[in-house]
Amino acid sequence: MFDVCIIGSGAGGSPVVFTLARAGYSVVVLERGPWFTSDDFRKDELACCLRDTYRPSRRDEPHVIELEDDDGGWREQLTDDSRWNFWNGNCVGGASNFMSGYFHRLKPVDFRLLSEFGPIEGANMADWPIGYEDLEPWYALVEGEVGVSGRVVNHPHAEPRSTADFPQPPLHEHPVAGMIDTAGARLGFHPFPTPRAILSRPAGGRGSCAYNGGYCGSTGCSTGAKGSGRVALLERAVATGRCEIRPHALAKRLVSDAGGRVSEVEYLDRKGGMHRVDARLYVVACNAIETARLLLRSTGPRHPGGLANGSGQVGRNLLFAGGGAGSGRLSYHRFPPEKVRELKQTGLFINRALQDWYLIDDREFGPRQKGGTIDFVHVHPSPVLRAGRQLDNGDGTLRWGKPLKRILEQHFRSGLALKIEAFCDWLPVDDCFVTLDASRRDKWGLPLGRIRTGFHVRNLQVGWYLASKGAELLKAMGAEEVISFASGSPPTNLVAGTCRFGKDPRSSVLDADCRAHEVDNLYVTDGSFMPTGGSVPYTWTIYANAFRVAHKLMAALGGNRQPEERPS
Repeated sequence: MFDVCIIGSGAGGSPVVFTLARAGYSVVVLERGPWFTSDDFRKDELACCLRDTYRPSRRDEPHVIELEDDDGGWREQLTDDSRWNFWNGNCVGGASNFMSGYFHRLKPVDFRLLSEFGPIEGANMADWPIGYEDLEPWYALVEGEVGVSGRVVNHPHAEPRSTADFPQPPLHEHPVAGMIDTAGARLGFHPFPTPRAILSRPAGGRGSCAYNGGYCGSTGCSTGAKGSGRVALLERAVATGRCEIRPHALAKRLVSDAGGRVSEVEYLDRKGGMHRVDARLYVVACNAIETARLLLRSTGPRHPGGLANGSGQVGRNLLFAGGGAGSGRLSYHRFPPEKVRELKQTGLFINRALQDWYLIDDREFGPRQKGGTIDFVHVHPSPVLRAGRQLDNGDGTLRWGKPLKRILEQHFRSGLALKIEAFCDWLPVDDCFVTLDASRRDKWGLPLGRIRTGFHVRNLQVGWYLASKGAELLKAMGAEEVISFASGSPPTNLVAGTCRFGKDPRSSVLDADCRAHEVDNLYVTDGSFMPTGGSVPYTWTIYANAFRVAHKLMAALGGNRQPEERPS
């Protein structure tokens, strides 16, 4: 018997593995995907952007997605026959291998949205059972253990910090960063360097960033600079001799006894063979969709509706990331030759963000309310992906021949394309959830996950507002063809909710320590725990909370057997 069995090895699982193995406990990790190393990753635009190289086949393991139709009803679509893909990096280290690594913290207000702004009609708002001060030491721990580069500057919505600066200096920046600073200052905005989970200099046996084309998003890192759970934490956990990682191990269900406690996990190997493993404590960290799916199919004598689902809340309040987007183009003909040479540099990051409207206090927009974050980034450099977007004439017909050649020439040679990514809260609503499809099964014989993607109109309103502010800055830089917009479509790479934590077992799945209210040896440490998502990407918060919960597990097991420094 192991001390702890952890299902999933991404940002939610790896801190638990690392902490407990280092503390002297035996840990087994079940990871449904393969075990890649840094040598397996390269900047392959086909693998990252057009093929499911690092994810399960949607033909073998689809999801059912429910989309709202024009009449207010719901139409379903299998993801194997659509552009939708809710699988994100199924391998040791999970999706953290393929993240862009934009690491913004939540802010104190994010933990008390209901108290701060009151209820919102149609949204299931809830305050967190912990505050920013409870998570801040763990944000700081992640900076060092995972490796975060950047530079702390004062701006109107900067959050409190216990450390003066990041442990790694900022990454090298593209000249566009300086243009954003200048234009922002002229407008009265406050651009600041975006923290990144990418090493700017070698540390801990890992290499620094190679700046090879800006392919970080959607691709693995060949130097170990990107702070994936695999390279930053799991490899160090395995080195203790107390951590066993089992790749190609798909958790079928958690078995519970007559008292309701988890007694073992049944899992399938890559050939479909059944295996079992038992432990004192169990941690689920599959991602918000797959964690809900696993718990719902883990019925038992005390859990007829799914493990830890007496409240009926497992799978409810699914969160994506709300927001808006936009783009603009710095046409080379508007700049002198020396500036054009600078703009044509490839590989360097823009790394600039705005949080001037993290709280929107604008009478023209409405009552004081929560806003969000604006990041400025390059368009993804994949030539195949970018070229494919030029095929559409805009009227449903395809470009061919010389018209296609000319538009490709203009797109790639006449200017620098920039993107706006604006993040705001995806408000939790009744029509955004995960459940099981009892009538259809995947290649393993498991019921498909059914994902309803309803959204609150507030997401769109705030997204439009933020995107328009980003567009204003692009125009001030001299960009042309500037557009901004918001959409209700969920970004499939940012998911949370489905097992929210809280004080009341009737309205939450987990307690403040992320232990299931109904199962005293079961914890959930991926983004499922979040009642609301904040206005930033989730990964840093998932890492930080998983470290916090890992130390709760350590206490439950009897304390640290291998004393080391850690936040109090």
